[in-house]
Amino acid sequence: MFTQNFTAVGDNLALSAIVALIPILYFFWALAIKRMKGHLAGLSTLAVALLIAVIAFKMPAGMAVMSTTQGAVYGILPIGWIIISSVFLYKLTVKTGQFDIIRNSVLSITEDRRLQALLVAFSFGAFLEGAAGFGAPVAISAALLVGLGFNPLYAAGLCLIANTAPVAFGAIGIPIIAVEGPTGVPAMEISKMVGRQLPFLSVFIPFYLVVIMAGFKRAMEIMPAILVSGISFALTQYITSNFMGPELPDILSSLVSLFALAIFLKFWKPKTVFRFAAEQELAATAAAKTPVGNIQKTNTGGQIFKAWSPFLVLTAIISVWGIPTVKLALTGHYEGANAILKIVNSIGHNLTFMPEVPLLNNKVLNAAGDPVAAVYKLEILGAAGTAILIAAIISKFIVGISWKNWILTFGETLNELKFPILTIASVVGFAYITNASGMSTTLGMTLAKTGSVLFPFFSPFLGWLGVFITGSDTSANLLFGNLQKITATSIGMDPVLAIAANSSGGVTGKMISPQSIAVACAAVGLAGKESDLFRFTIKHSLFLVILVGIITFLQNNVLSWMIP
Repeated sequence: MFTQNFTAVGDNLALSAIVALIPILYFFWALAIKRMKGHLAGLSTLAVALLIAVIAFKMPAGMAVMSTTQGAVYGILPIGWIIISSVFLYKLTVKTGQFDIIRNSVLSITEDRRLQALLVAFSFGAFLEGAAGFGAPVAISAALLVGLGFNPLYAAGLCLIANTAPVAFGAIGIPIIAVEGPTGVPAMEISKMVGRQLPFLSVFIPFYLVVIMAGFKRAMEIMPAILVSGISFALTQYITSNFMGPELPDILSSLVSLFALAIFLKFWKPKTVFRFAAEQELAATAAAKTPVGNIQKTNTGGQIFKAWSPFLVLTAIISVWGIPTVKLALTGHYEGANAILKIVNSIGHNLTFMPEVPLLNNKVLNAAGDPVAAVYKLEILGAAGTAILIAAIISKFIVGISWKNWILTFGETLNELKFPILTIASVVGFAYITNASGMSTTLGMTLAKTGSVLFPFFSPFLGWLGVFITGSDTSANLLFGNLQKITATSIGMDPVLAIAANSSGGVTGKMISPQSIAVACAAVGLAGKESDLFRFTIKHSLFLVILVGIITFLQNNVLSWMIP
């Protein structure tokens, strides 16, 4: 048995926290300064974390290694599986020429790169976050932007930043639903509070995205469109989170934002069309040879519908996969009377495996002295990646590709993604060993010591740290949710505000999470360039988490009437 000791180094919390910070600082150094390839940074960070866990935090070596394997398996399924199937579906549309029609259909709405980013990265990405989460939104929307002609690094970075607004309500509200368990605070109350924090970011993010892309002056040129995109999303997010619960804010907000902007652009156009610098010279020549208006006339409504069909099928299947009762059946846990779901449940039961992690299951005692279960969670049918693969199978018949070329394309995808999958497996393994050894909790407890004046500001930083380490707002809420509640109660802060701040702060850490970086690079063909993407997103992540800290501080001290 191993009992987590949060003051393992010198019997001192501050000293233990400094030591626990070493793997994180090393990872920052490896990517931001040394510019290592992602898989090398991930593997070496994992090695550093293992050494710290065993030597400093006294975790038995066998347990530490097995904890790493648990994380690595989770990195492959479901996360890696989502990336493989997402990139595969995208490549099918490219190989069959359907993506050219998709590109033209988006150009028929707008040629402006700023507006394309709002439609695809912000609105469509938020829809995928609400329906699936776990990397699918960034993978698919970034691939779409690259197909439209965006620079791959920009596409990945913009999609990671755009993904800030919807993360807390991702995957049908799982991050907020999950934190009810360890904290005992009703999910509806947390949903209300998060829905009174994130809409401020949701209004700001579209503007911020365009400023990053084109500068302040260019952003002001399309301010009407930015306001339509952001305000429609934020208002819907507030209404749904406060009056319907945490399940639907992302899906409804994204759809309202997407349709509102698309309809608005039928009546309003920017005075100048913005293209990236490299496109400026090409644009005039291309326009002279084949005007965009003529390109559109060559594609009928039926052709456009056919080209988009793989993504429409994907959207439908992922949405079904996210329905709670269907999700139970897919993993073999459905107990209702529906005949179809009973059949699905039988298949799901046979394709769900939960083997115990040797040497680790119930061998680690947490702060409360309770044993922590450790299993390899292999939900093959229930994984979002499987839903995307089914979409790819259906799309085979829609786009008209032969089984031979379909299989060859899948093989190409696997070969292209071998290093990104290794990166993801290593960084999720790092997250698991950090949690199992107690290093994460040590860092959280240290931040919680900032006191009654400063803690409301630093409360979101706990969530930010949790998502950076784990790659998941759900995991960060489970990791630090109860610590937020206990600390808040002890200093006179409303615990609902602290728990919500954990989730709201967490969304800003998603863009620098090692696994998110690896996913984004894999989706746009930048394997090995993870350090460049990390350097691109880190400053934006810090800026946005400070904003959430200020919002939380004001809600605690000045705007307490906003707390439900």
